[in-house]
Amino acid sequence: MEFKHISVLLQETVDMLLPGQGKVFVDCTMGGAGHSRYLLKQSAPDGKLIAIDQDGEACAEGRERLAAFGDRVEIVQANFSDLSAILDERGIAGVDGIMLDLGVSSYQLDNKERGFSYMQDALLDMRMDSAAGRTAADILATGTEDELNDIFWLYGEEKWARRIAKFIVAERKNGPIQTTGQLVTVIKQAVPAGARQEDQHPAKRCFQALRIAVNDELGVLERVLPEAVNCLNPGGRLCVISFHSLEDRIVKNTMRELAKGCTCPPQLPICVCGKKPQIKIVSKKPILPSEAEIAENPRARSAKLRVAEKF
Repeated sequence: MEFKHISVLLQETVDMLLPGQGKVFVDCTMGGAGHSRYLLKQSAPDGKLIAIDQDGEACAEGRERLAAFGDRVEIVQANFSDLSAILDERGIAGVDGIMLDLGVSSYQLDNKERGFSYMQDALLDMRMDSAAGRTAADILATGTEDELNDIFWLYGEEKWARRIAKFIVAERKNGPIQTTGQLVTVIKQAVPAGARQEDQHPAKRCFQALRIAVNDELGVLERVLPEAVNCLNPGGRLCVISFHSLEDRIVKNTMRELAKGCTCPPQLPICVCGKKPQIKIVSKKPILPSEAEIAENPRARSAKLRVAEKF
């Protein structure tokens, strides 16, 4: 299958990273290498890039797509939670820009063997790194009703989370739920027909929730954002593209917290906490895709870009 992925907010993100000669950047989520390639072009002739992706297929494709840039780019197969270690291993004390494009790529969604899509029947996998960790089928096989309810409610904001969890626990008594098609059938049975939204597949939220749980996406994001700021040189920028409210809330709140200075009570004459802001928020409101971009790539509709700069 051809590796297809349309980069979202491409121009806006790369412009916000302030590309330039001699700078060093990190693309924590290389995917189809669209942002990586454009960033390398804009930082010619000697800007360097470390491109990270935990998906082995993406790394293989990226090596081909970025081969023309030679030693200006290094591709690393890893989870971006290892950001500090990756830079330490290469003797890099700080970089000038870091970007994260969160969520699942078009290639992963469209490749039915990966088990991300509720539109194609396949084994329930959903791992970003196909060689590591539990699959979605594993979670469905071992999770209690309460645990499955929490996943669907917290990560998918699914109104019918409890009922769906109950139906899954009942269904697996007849045998394991191992395919996307089986799971879709159970969800459709659990969600009352009158409660289904015409513009949204009834399994959409549950599939999102399972993917997040399988890959610990929100936990990794919470941990890596402060770490990414620590890895920036003064004046370096962090750009994060999110696609749903849970991710965006974490990004917004973390940036806001890192931008705070003194937390002493206002009645104190001098600061005793010593807390200083680590960043300034460049984009007070998220940067959104244009109507033209959404028309060309409907998956861009929910994208939000937030930008911060290190002091």
